[in-house]
Amino acid sequence: MDVLEDPDDKAGRNQGRDRAFAGTADLAPIEPTHRPRALSVLIPFYNEEGNIQPLVDEVHTALKGVDYEIVCVNDCSADATAAELIAAHAASPDRIRILTHTRRRGKSAALFTGLRHCAGDWVQLLDGDGQNDPADSRRVWDQVAAKDENPALGIICGRRTSRNDSGFKWLQSRIANGVRRFCLRDDATDTGCGFKLIRRRAFEDLPYFASMHRFLPALIKRAGWDVQEEPVADRLRLHGVSKYGFLGRFGAGMVDLLGMMWLVRRGGYGVAAEWNDPRSGR
Repeated sequence: MDVLEDPDDKAGRNQGRDRAFAGTADLAPIEPTHRPRALSVLIPFYNEEGNIQPLVDEVHTALKGVDYEIVCVNDCSADATAAELIAAHAASPDRIRILTHTRRRGKSAALFTGLRHCAGDWVQLLDGDGQNDPADSRRVWDQVAAKDENPALGIICGRRTSRNDSGFKWLQSRIANGVRRFCLRDDATDTGCGFKLIRRRAFEDLPYFASMHRFLPALIKRAGWDVQEEPVADRLRLHGVSKYGFLGRFGAGMVDLLGMMWLVRRGGYGVAAEWNDPRSGR
């Protein structure tokens, strides 16, 4: 049976596509050279008007002295996100790269798009709402990633030391993290935290599927890499609203968890002795 589409919904999506692409033709000629970097900071944005420049400025301040780039993925925003990204790029064309989805595909797709185009040996994931503190990025970079004492370390996950969410949302998170950890044994206690520092080589072993960002520690561990946690701050959102609701997250999360349980029980990847791979001795 055909389902009629609400004209307002269609108009809203078209408006989002129009705004997402507004000015993007100007980006191509000034795209910086894609040279290797030590660190890529990857930030997905969807309707984050007002949050972009303050967050980018904080990243610049925190990472002074580090060879880094900022990769911004606009997931077909319907507000002024595209224009603000263009302004941020114009101010730092040697540091900022912009990728724009032609259709809205969600956070996992935005991260996957960005990760495939990051030049850094490590990739720092930050949420576009500014709740992750770039100062934590510098601390974890200096204390863990830059030293690289464990070449088999695949991901460093943030563990929020305080929460700025409502009590109900905090309870949801505690229950979801407990169930997921019991089912997947992924060595992570707070996968809802957007702060994650991933070795790009480890990411290359991951499959893509919608909502994969919720299971990055389990996917990294399944591929034979180590998982580590570090305490990080959780800040208040300054502009905009959260993009996640309880019912949508709960329903999709349960289905995705069942799929992940199936996946991790099917084993990981083979590692050849001839490869220069830190996992080969295991």
